[in-house]
Amino acid sequence: MKRIITSLLTIAALFCGGLIGNALAQHSSGHAKATPVAVTAAAGAPVKLTLPNKDDSVRFVVIGDTGTGTEQQQQLADVMLRYRRAFPYEFVLMMGDNMYGGEKADDFKKKFENVYKSLLDENVKFYASLGNHDDSNQRFYDHFNMKGEEFYRLKKGNVAFYALNSNYMDKRQVKWLEEELAKDTSEWKIAFFHHPPYSSGGKHGSSSGVREVVEPIFLKYGVNAVFSGHEHFYERIKPQKGIYYFISGAGGKLRPGDVKDNSPLTEKAYDKDMSFMLLEVAGDAMHFQVITRTGETVDSGVLMNQRKKSASK
Repeated sequence: MKRIITSLLTIAALFCGGLIGNALAQHSSGHAKATPVAVTAAAGAPVKLTLPNKDDSVRFVVIGDTGTGTEQQQQLADVMLRYRRAFPYEFVLMMGDNMYGGEKADDFKKKFENVYKSLLDENVKFYASLGNHDDSNQRFYDHFNMKGEEFYRLKKGNVAFYALNSNYMDKRQVKWLEEELAKDTSEWKIAFFHHPPYSSGGKHGSSSGVREVVEPIFLKYGVNAVFSGHEHFYERIKPQKGIYYFISGAGGKLRPGDVKDNSPLTEKAYDKDMSFMLLEVAGDAMHFQVITRTGETVDSGVLMNQRKKSASK
């Protein structure tokens, strides 16, 4: 009963606030050990793009665990905006925990709309997945572009994106995922959701229950890459059974020093400051760049389409 009342109050708040609309290498390795996060960001840090920025490529941002409304979240959003001047990405994939604490109309305004106002004004689309701190009624919030669904498919160019609800990997969702992937002929298939199947985090670690459900499906139908949040740091996992896994969960919160030293999973990790990912899919290559709140690039590279490589052998 308490959950039902909370959900009804959330929907009421969304309606009253007018928020309901039309109802996601060149390998570098290692782990940067954390030191206390700086209080202010270097707002004028120069933009240093490592991506090719090709015509007709699919350009996007991956960011997770954003919903705080803090000054630090705003500073990171400002860096995102500056990079868009050099790299005109069209959309942002959200890894969940989009709202911490309250989810009233004022909360959506403070923790999302105000923070990303400049990007929203430029018609950048945000596509959300649900985290463990999120009420499922976020699926009705217009700016999250979920169209009332807790899981959905999105097609951009030669890339199909699958947003999943890793809070409840029930039979209905699994059946939908299998059916959609089985008929998907896209050159790239990318999944994004909150709980990471693989993680070197000390607080949470790998979400083995989620992995047991989704990994066999991803392998069967040729999913190329998986993006998650939940852990408040960045990590690039060594390819697991041929799939690329990333964690980008430091968009609004940071857990300094949480990445385990000498983890066998880690290809690259960064837990010293908040960060986001820039990505570009161009033909058979997926380029990535990880940028911090101070504008520093802490990881970058290019990964090739595994299915194309296998077919050419």
